[in-house]
Amino acid sequence: MKDKITTIEELASNAHVALNVQFCDGWVLKFSEGHTGRANSVNIMYPSQLDALEKIKHCEECYEKQNIPCRFKLTDGDEAINELLVERGYVEVNPSDVMSLDLSGTDIEMPNFDVVFYDKPVEEWLVPYFAYEGFSEKGQDVFRRMLDKVVIDTTFTAIRMDGKIVAMASSAGERGMTMIQNVVVSPDYRGRGLGKAICQALLAKVKEQGYNTAYLQVVKSNTVALNLYNTLGFKKEYLYWYMNK
Repeated sequence: MKDKITTIEELASNAHVALNVQFCDGWVLKFSEGHTGRANSVNIMYPSQLDALEKIKHCEECYEKQNIPCRFKLTDGDEAINELLVERGYVEVNPSDVMSLDLSGTDIEMPNFDVVFYDKPVEEWLVPYFAYEGFSEKGQDVFRRMLDKVVIDTTFTAIRMDGKIVAMASSAGERGMTMIQNVVVSPDYRGRGLGKAICQALLAKVKEQGYNTAYLQVVKSNTVALNLYNTLGFKKEYLYWYMNK
C-alpha cells in the first residue's frame, strides 16, 4: 500500500507544484509563501536513514527561516512520525481522503451545458476562479507562479451560463493518471447541479485524452464534495492529514 501512496503523492506533487522544494533523507520540504497546505508542508515520501526526531528539528528550522509555520503532511503508514510530532506539541488538522476513479470502466457523458476547454490557465478562467475562491492579490500572484511551474499536461474547463463562467475545474496528468482539482462553482449558481456537471465534463475530456485513472483530494469535513465524488464513482485510496503546532 505504501508504494501506491508514494506513487500518487509523487503525481500530486507534479500536479500541484510548490515554488521551492528541499530534500532531506527521504522527506520533501515544500515552500510556497504559505499558499495551500500541500505546497507548504513536509511530505514523508521515501525510506530514511537518519534519526526522525533530528530531522523534525531540522524541518522546523528550515520553515522558521522562511517565516512559514512548520507543518507535516502524513499518510497511512506514518503513525510513528505522528507520535513523535504529538510529543512535540503538534495536533492533527484537516484529515482528507485521496480518492480515485477507474475511467476505463466508467461511462461518462458530456453534460448538456455550454462547456469550454483550455490547455493552459487563460485569464478567462483565472479571473472568475480567483473571484469565487476569494483570493487575495498575493494569493493570486503565488497561484500564478505555481501554475507556471507545472510541466505535465493540463486541462482547464469551465461552464458558461448567462454570458459568464459560473463553474470551473482543472486537471494535471501523466503516466495515465490525472489529478482533478480547483473545482468551484459561483456562489450565485450553486444548487443547480453545476458541481457534478463540471466534474463530468472534465472526466469525459481526460478519458478522451487517454487517461485511465482520475484521482483527487477532498477534506473529510466537506461532506457536500464527498457526496458528489461518491456519486461520480470515486473510491477512497488512503487518508492524509496535517500535523500543525
